[in-house]
Amino acid sequence: MTNPTPTSVQLANHIAHQLGQLRRLLALAPPHEAAQILGNVLDYDTGILGEVTGLVETGSRFAKTHSEHGILPPEVWLALGRAANELGSVGVDLHEHTGAIKQIAMPTAPSTGPAGRPSTSAMVVRRHR
Repeated sequence: MTNPTPTSVQLANHIAHQLGQLRRLLALAPPHEAAQILGNVLDYDTGILGEVTGLVETGSRFAKTHSEHGILPPEVWLALGRAANELGSVGVDLHEHTGAIKQIAMPTAPSTGPAGRPSTSAMVVRRHR
């Protein structure tokens, strides 16, 4: 008996599985490797985020055509269009920071000066008990 699942659906399932694996590897990766992974994922021109955005945009065009023919409710098209726009906006916002992330992944020469106190980010909030 042959597998009735189309190759494209199998590919989507395989990619979803691989993204799950990548997520788990990212959680365990040392900082330089995690930065490499994130840099590749977030690169809007060549990374996963840009490709996913393009995929959702294509899905939005599909939904538009089918909603115009009454096959899908217009809300589906609107939701996919909104998702594509939001992903695009997020990609633009992250694009300016991708370089900083990728820079962490680059090996640096050892410092010859004394180690200074690490600076804290405004985003880091520490609680003292």
